[in-house]
Amino acid sequence: MMTKSALLVMIFSAIVLSTEWLIEFQKDSSLDDWYILDDGVMGGLSQGNFSLTNEGHLKYFGKISTANYGGFSSLRYMFNQKEIPQFNVCTLRIKGDGKKYQFRIKDDRDNYYSYITYFDTTKEWKDITINLTDMYPSFRGRVLNFPNYKPSTIEELCILAGNKKNESFEILVDWIKFH
Repeated sequence: MMTKSALLVMIFSAIVLSTEWLIEFQKDSSLDDWYILDDGVMGGLSQGNFSLTNEGHLKYFGKISTANYGGFSSLRYMFNQKEIPQFNVCTLRIKGDGKKYQFRIKDDRDNYYSYITYFDTTKEWKDITINLTDMYPSFRGRVLNFPNYKPSTIEELCILAGNKKNESFEILVDWIKFH
């Protein structure tokens, strides 16, 4: 038989868990569902990589090359479809290199397009807040004539580096939170 206090704790926990979805990195975090997709799929020469730091942050780094019509690297996280109609905002805790990055969401991994927005980094830890409904559909740099993202489902997250110039990049991610 469950006590009243145990039941209240269980109800409170369910409420708290439903108010946010947190992807948090630690020293022992699995990165099995993360992968790199560079412009090599189109003949480019950019190279991205990722790892966990000794402090337990996700480190995404590499070099962008505009040779052979290239110019981007992306770090992607693919997972089973998650229902997120209660979330309107995504916040990323980021420490960057002072460059601009793109944040992407796919509501269905089979879609050819992603919903995107841009964010700037600093060399200090910074919370980047993204209104999900401000993310617009795009494919290969072109804005599509579809409605902006309406939070309902999600199957892939992506951070993309590519500022149309040859450069190295490095960004640290502490956590990503949908709320």
